[in-house]
Amino acid sequence: MAQLWGGRFTKETDQLVYNFNASISFDRKFFKQDVEGSIAHVTMLGKQGILTQEETQAIIKCLKEIREDVEAGKLEITLEYEDIHSFVEANLIDRLGDTGKKLHTGRSRNDQVALDMRLFTREQVLETDDLLKELLKVLLRIMKENTKTIMPGFTHLQKAQPITLAHHMGAYFEMFKRDRQRMKDIYERMNYCPLGSGALAGTTYPLDREYTAELLGFYGPTLNSMDGVSDRDYLIEFLSALATIMMHLSRFSEEIIIWNSNEYKFVEIDDAYSTGSSIMPQKKNPDIAELVRGKTGRVYGALTSLLTTMKGIPLAYNKDMQEDKELSFDAMDTTKGCIALFTGMLDTLKFNRDVMRRSATHGFTNATDAADYLVNHGVPFRDAHGIIGRIVLYCIEQQKPIDDLGLEELKSFSPVFEEDIYDAISMETCVNKRLTVGAPGKEAMERVIALEEAYLSSDWKDDIR
Repeated sequence: MAQLWGGRFTKETDQLVYNFNASISFDRKFFKQDVEGSIAHVTMLGKQGILTQEETQAIIKCLKEIREDVEAGKLEITLEYEDIHSFVEANLIDRLGDTGKKLHTGRSRNDQVALDMRLFTREQVLETDDLLKELLKVLLRIMKENTKTIMPGFTHLQKAQPITLAHHMGAYFEMFKRDRQRMKDIYERMNYCPLGSGALAGTTYPLDREYTAELLGFYGPTLNSMDGVSDRDYLIEFLSALATIMMHLSRFSEEIIIWNSNEYKFVEIDDAYSTGSSIMPQKKNPDIAELVRGKTGRVYGALTSLLTTMKGIPLAYNKDMQEDKELSFDAMDTTKGCIALFTGMLDTLKFNRDVMRRSATHGFTNATDAADYLVNHGVPFRDAHGIIGRIVLYCIEQQKPIDDLGLEELKSFSPVFEEDIYDAISMETCVNKRLTVGAPGKEAMERVIALEEAYLSSDWKDDIR
């Protein structure tokens, strides 16, 4: 088909060049945003008297009809068009004739595509935030139900000190809460309208950019037309935030995979989120967790790709920037899908609380508290550390936890031990005497849970929707 920009050229574009240049196969994804932006643009042109009211209403009516026909399946977005902008404008001209040709007055494809990408990304930010909030709700439920569920805390994958499942889940709550804060930050920085920037130097038409921005829900217009058409910082920021979300999901998935193993048996993944083996009938594999962990690399790749694309581009728009879409779309869809599936898997996860407690007890996680007991009875810390180290070695040889040693056995290592040692190193004491903010003690956790409930009761998006 003839191109909308063909006047300067004397022969048709080579088909291979056309195919290489075209973006309709992927930018069709923001058809809705292209129509929305065009309606706002035409509304502003009518307000400014650049188009007559009759022309304005006719174009808006036809744009809405095109949108309805596409949504109803009556009109197909086909590959004969170079991009989604050409599709919309060509169909408008087919239906309205010369009036349809006035749609592009005071606008370039450069500021048009910049607008569409920003509108689409803004919607993705909000959708991602909604999914993160649902994940946080599941985490908070698990926290509230498990303030007394004792388990080992780890460093270097070695059992370290006793904590609670609520405390462990709370760590991920903080991570995903920060991810939501990043969504808000990105929204605040990106929510400015590039439409009206033209190709790079604005336009001589008396556009009202503030009005267009208001119609589209932006805080205002971008303040430099060259930056307006060539800025992809917001998208790089968003991809960086998505990569961070995936990193958090991958860490969490790794723990669930470990906890689900026969050696740990801390959790059992619901059948709906597991698969079996084609040859080994006993297998129940944590496929969802493994795929989330694996798909993290796709999102990292999108971020690296866009950073690499943008690093050598002079002002203003260059065709390289068309490469901002395909991998970005994939990263957005991948991350949203992973959050949703992970939330479902976590919500149906069964925790084997007795196994967790036994693991903490038999992992000498109360050794630090035993050393503290000696220190509190006048033994220098370095000496106390050595005494407890020898007790742990003895327990390993005897295959029993410190708690199961008799008082005489303990006194053979230090005469300081008395009957109160057993209360001092009980799992409940080890956990619940830790009461500082952020610690695993029940009272400390309940204070934090109340703060998290208050946080989830409000939503930063309420003011913008």
